[in-house]
This record gives sequence, structure tokens and C-alpha cells, in this order.
Amino acid sequence: MIFADIIIDISVKNLDRPFQYIVPPEIEEDIQIGSLVKIPFGMGNRIMKGYVIGLSGEAVFDISRMKSIIEVEKQGVIAESHLLSLAYWIKENYGSTMNDAIKAVMPVKREIKEQVKRTIYPSVSRKMLQEIRNEFDRKHNAARVRLFDALLIDDNFDDGIDYSYATKNLKVAVSVINGLKDKGLITVDSVKQYRNPVNELSARDERHVLNQGQKHVVDAIMKDYVSGIRKTYLIHGVTGSGKTEVYMNIIEKVLVLKKQTIMLIPEIALTYQTVNRFYKRFGRRVSVMHSRLSAGEKYDQFERAKNGDIDVMIGPRSALFAPFPNLGLIVIDEEHETSYQSEMPPKYHAREVAIHRAEMTGASVILGSATPSVESYYHASNGDYELFTLDERAGAAKLPEVQIVDLREELAEHNYSIFSRSLASLMEDRLKKREQIILFINRRGYAGFVSCRQCGEVIGCPHCSVSLKPHSINGRVRELKCHYCGYSQPMPIECPKCHSKYIGTFGLGTQQVEDMVRKKFPGAGVIRMDADTTAGKDGHESILKKFEKGEADILIGTQMIVKGHDFPNVTLVGILAADLSLNVGDYRAAERTYQLVSQAAGRAGRADKPGVVVMQTYQPEHYSIIAAARQDYAIFYEKEILARQMLQYPPISNILGVLVLSVNEASADNLAKVLSDRMRLYEDVNVLGPTEAAISKAKDIYRRVVYGKCTDYNILCSIKDQFEEFMKDNDRYKDCRLIFEFN
Repeated sequence: MIFADIIIDISVKNLDRPFQYIVPPEIEEDIQIGSLVKIPFGMGNRIMKGYVIGLSGEAVFDISRMKSIIEVEKQGVIAESHLLSLAYWIKENYGSTMNDAIKAVMPVKREIKEQVKRTIYPSVSRKMLQEIRNEFDRKHNAARVRLFDALLIDDNFDDGIDYSYATKNLKVAVSVINGLKDKGLITVDSVKQYRNPVNELSARDERHVLNQGQKHVVDAIMKDYVSGIRKTYLIHGVTGSGKTEVYMNIIEKVLVLKKQTIMLIPEIALTYQTVNRFYKRFGRRVSVMHSRLSAGEKYDQFERAKNGDIDVMIGPRSALFAPFPNLGLIVIDEEHETSYQSEMPPKYHAREVAIHRAEMTGASVILGSATPSVESYYHASNGDYELFTLDERAGAAKLPEVQIVDLREELAEHNYSIFSRSLASLMEDRLKKREQIILFINRRGYAGFVSCRQCGEVIGCPHCSVSLKPHSINGRVRELKCHYCGYSQPMPIECPKCHSKYIGTFGLGTQQVEDMVRKKFPGAGVIRMDADTTAGKDGHESILKKFEKGEADILIGTQMIVKGHDFPNVTLVGILAADLSLNVGDYRAAERTYQLVSQAAGRAGRADKPGVVVMQTYQPEHYSIIAAARQDYAIFYEKEILARQMLQYPPISNILGVLVLSVNEASADNLAKVLSDRMRLYEDVNVLGPTEAAISKAKDIYRRVVYGKCTDYNILCSIKDQFEEFMKDNDRYKDCRLIFEFN
């Protein structure tokens, strides 16, 4: 007798354990690790679905009290057994229910209507078919005659005719087709059709000769690969250095070895250009996975990957779990991007999960970025990853000229516009030359910090090296707070540094900028790309296509417009508020600023036309701004890692964030205090908080947060485990739940 351990398909914490069921003999051949099954559950034997996470010959309960599996869901995507192991690793390392972890690695489970292509073929000789057709004609069976006339056409006799063509165009009833089939005069063949979201692209190979630097990277990685050496590599290449061409050359060689590749990109906005390039090289062996696909398209891409019908899966974070049977390579482009961090439980990071999956499957991992994350560069510097550097742009393109504009000086000269005099002049020049312009706003949204427009001073926390957040009462900012340690102070009425009255909240929205651009440059074609204008399924793609075709002169947007896009006619990039992300109340603020500003600067002058970048800022002396202007990562990293060492932030140390959620404010406050006290029992852990989360209340749920810093990641994991056990056994905090986030 076989028994199955099953996780129920509901995310309830107290059901986060396997339940054992008997496997009936009639389904023993169909069941396997990862199968989606129907089972009777609970006192009322409610029919539910669950995942098989283990099979054994031993019962852990009295067999007479055990229930049996009803059936195996034939259409559920069967996870590879290693993907379920990966789900367990994610649960243990990031804190979530096993169920949520399984849903992260198997995002397609529900019933999807299959697409089937049906074809009608003759089952008798041409001569006999003609005789029968003539007999039907004499009897005035017009529908049968139309069908047989279509089948008697030379090509159709061997190739058949489409079933839907027969029913819709030839007006042949289904009952007529079934009658002819029953008489043995025709056959109907059914073939499953996969939805292919990249079918409309044309495979037109475009190869570029690699320069010396690119060739060195390809040769070195492939030398390891064919020798059976599997590593994690970091390619640090300046914007426009041809990293994508390096990836494609390595992928091509890996495919020859009958291995499959996952290519992660940070944004849906990048999918169009990336897939286009890969499709031209690899044709129909490429597919795509992202959240804007229909349920049917998602289902089919997973099926195609599992069946080996495709070799390269491209997409954002979720594409990491493509169930390839022979995975050989995972590439993470723009590896520094925050979108690789899941915002929903389990809060995993795609980079760490990719490295672990690669270890499980014998694959290599390539990380690529012009602005690597401090964590990745730290690991590369310590020898955990192998580092390659590409410091020249591919082809004839040169790095753009960068101008830093001090907005404090603009204010002193009575220029109150969002456009500095230099930027306005250059925009007029580019519009006359019919060249294109990108205007980048460093953070979507409005007031997030308080600063002085005269001297640039930002009001920061004296304890945490982050900016204080404004808190409003009746529409007016009354208090500034730190969302790490809870420090607060009243809103100042003048700048504490220069005593100027020009102090207040700072924010800039894309809609505001669009209105100002249209007013200042009425003849220019303007398009905006932000969360509001890209809401539809093809929102990103349609905007990018318009800009690429030259249907607009100026593209305005937030960070989604500066990531990896390649527009040859863009010769001017204006960064309207380079330091806006510098003050977001996060220890990674300087890193994010350097990355965004460098990436934005990299969009200019990517072809044979020289580019200019105008960087507008109130803090031109900040090391992240100076380093980004010079495109000098070494300067930035040297200063940033020093700051991290002083404050014991990752990658020097680790941070566990525990978010407490409750509909009851007192419960949230009490539990956060209890957890912080328990955390303080660990000598090696530095505890911050408890305090209100950045969003202290959302949808009537109160949010409190506690942070713990420790150099030993395992200690933080054990704290997470202890807190999970504490919540299971504690009736007092039934109205609370916890979300964990590492680093």
C-alpha cells in the first residue's frame, strides 16, 4: 500500500503541514511528487485540492482512520520534484507557509481550457470519395457535397481540412461530420495547440562580432562549463557594453550541449526588446513568462517548458520557476534591480533562489549589471563569485557627456522651473535636430522627505542614516519620523543648517512633468510611461514601439524607462531630480540612487550620435551623484561599503525584518514589543524598534515592524523559526500575523 503526504491548497497557517492519505491502487501509476490531487478534507469531507510532497510505504496514522485520494488532476502542472524541494528551501529561509512557497514555484494550477486543432481527413480512396460525393449530390445532400468537394482538392486530400473551417465556412453541421466519421468515410485527428505569446515575431538572425572583452568572457565561462565546473559569475559591464550579446553567445553554446536556459529580466517593460532580440537568434525555441499573460498562455508556457518544446524562457521573477527537465544555465540581467525581491510572502530574492536552484540541478548562474548590487560585488570581491569587467561600449558608441546642475544655484538665479537653463536649451536644440529626449524622474510619486531648496539639507535620523518621513495631520506636516528605530521630531519651520524658509516636502510626479513639458515645448510629441499609462496587457510594449518608431520626441517616466532599453536616436537624457531616491528612508538609498542615475545616463548616445546627460540635483557633492556622473562604480563601492561596515548593514551583516499585522492596534503594538524583547535575548543581535511600518495602517490593518541585525544569518533564521512556533501556540495574538523579510 502506498501513502501520500499532501499539502492542502489553502494558505492557512495552522494547516501548514502535510496530511497523509491512502493512494488507491487504480491511481498508483498516475501519482508522483508534485501531483495535484483531489481529496476529502475535514469533518464534512469537503472536496479540496492539494499537492503531493512525499510518497512512502509507511503509514504514520491508524490506516482505518485514513482517507483516500479521490483522483489525480490530469491537467495540473506537475512540478519537478526538485521544484518542491526548492519550495521547502524557500519556506525555511524566508519564512512563509509551505503552501505559499509552493504557489510561488508553481504559479499555474487551475483548470485551463485546452486549445485543440482538429483536422478532417478522407478515409477512403480518391476514386471512392468521388463516387460517394456524386451519390450525395443526386440525393441533394448539399452539406456533404461541400465537405467532399473541399477534401477532393489536390492538396487537401493528403493534408486534410481544418475542422472549424468545415463547420464555419462550409456550414457543415457537427452531426453531419460525426455521421460520416461513424460510416468510416472520414477521420478527425485532434492535436493539442499551445498558445505562444511570441508567435508574431520573425526569426531574423542578427549577429554581432564580439570585441576582445566580450570574447574573453564567453570563452572563460564556456571553458569552465565544458569542464563540468559550475559557478556563479558576475559580469560588470558599463551601459552599452554588449552584455546581452555575451549572454546570447553563451546560451547558444549551452543549447548545443542539450541544456536549457532561464533568462531573467527585471521588468515586463523590458520583455518586448529582449524577446525580440532572442527570437531573432533562437526562433521558436524561445518563450516568455510574465504577469500580463492570460491564464491560458501561462499554462501553456509551463507545459512547453516541461515537455522540452522550448529551450529558453525569458521573463521577470516568476520565469525562474520554469519546469525545465534539463536546466543548464540561469542568467539574471540587471541583477541589482529591486524587482527581483518578492513583495509578497514568501519574500524571496530571485538571485539567491537562482543560485540554490542551480546548485540542485548542476547549472551555472550569470549575473549581469552596469551597476551591480553591493551584495553581489562584495561576494565577487571575496571570491564567492567570479568577476568579469567590460569597461568599453560595444561598437563605435561612446559614453555620454554628463553635466551636473546644482538646483540651488538655479534657485539663486530665480529659475523656479523644473527645467534648468542648461536642460531647457539642450531640449530645444535636440527638438530642432529631430533627435529624441528621455526625461527621467528618479522616484514616482510625491512628498517623501523634507529638504531645504536653498542649501539642499535633508532632515535625517540621527541614529539610522536615513531620511525622516513626513507625517500629516489635517493635511499639514506636523511630525517627522524614522521608520527604522521610531525616532521622531516636530516639523521644522526653517532649515536647521542655513535657516532658510525654503524648507518643505519634496516630490515630483510624471503627470506634473508632462503638463510642464507640453506647456514649454508645445510642438513636441510627448508620451508618458508610468504605472498609470501601462496598465493594459500590452501597455509597455505599445509605448516603447511608438517611441522606437519616432512617433514621439520626448519620453517621460520613472525607473521603468531607464532599464536596458536601447533607442539609437536618443541623444539627451534629463534627470530631473537625481537625488530624489537619495532620501527615501532606506539604508540602500545611496546605492539605489547611483544605480538609477547611472542607468538613466546610459540611455543616451547608444549608437553613432553622441549623447549628453543633464543631472539636476540639490546634492551635487554626494558621492553617489559624483560617481554616477563619472560612471565610476569603484569610487561608489569604496565609500558605500565603508558606510555599511560602520553601520553593520548588509552585506557586512544581515537584517531580519518582522512585520506585525493586526486589525487591532493594541494587539499589533503589544506583539511587536514582545517580539523585540525576545529578539534582545540574543547577545549577537542588534535590535531596532519596534516602530510603525513605513505605511502604518493599510486597509484597516495596523502595521508594526521590528528589525534585528546580526552577522550570522542562521541566528536570524532561528529567530524566525522561534517566532513562527510562538504564533502557533499563542491564543492571545490570534488576530495578528507575521511577515518576515531578510536583508
